[in-house]
Amino acid sequence: MPPNTARAYLDALEQTYMIRRLFPWQANLGKRLVKTPKIYFRDSGVFHTLSGIHDSAGLLTHPKLGASWEGFALEEVLQAQQPDHAWFYAVHSGSELDLLMEIRSRRIGVEFKRADAPHATRSMHLAIADTALDELWVVYPGSRSYALDDRITVRPLHDCIASRCK
Repeated sequence: MPPNTARAYLDALEQTYMIRRLFPWQANLGKRLVKTPKIYFRDSGVFHTLSGIHDSAGLLTHPKLGASWEGFALEEVLQAQQPDHAWFYAVHSGSELDLLMEIRSRRIGVEFKRADAPHATRSMHLAIADTALDELWVVYPGSRSYALDDRITVRPLHDCIASRCK
């Protein structure tokens, strides 16, 4: 398929709210930043159908479970938080953030982890330094918030949807 045709299809899917194109954060850091946008299905049900997932048992054993969780949680957080700007951050050496938001002049990074007890990673600390984050949220499907570091907090998705993450 020619690139112009693919771009036109992506534009149509984005304009009909079927997909979200999340663009990379750009800065002159002296690092090789990823420049290709990420594409997320805005409705996880469409993603599940296209992936051949028909029930919860199939979802829980599917290799794309993490991607499904990330897309669902990203869409929910963006809808609830209504950031002024939103991007993702990634460098070719491996450091990344699933979501980088500016909310009223505050820079907040978000990592989505479908794990029972997420922990801080080297990548998170590098992203905090590279992007000058005010704070980093690790959003997970659990039920309690707790600090991992002075600027890194694990937060349940339901708290971020209920706007208690602000």
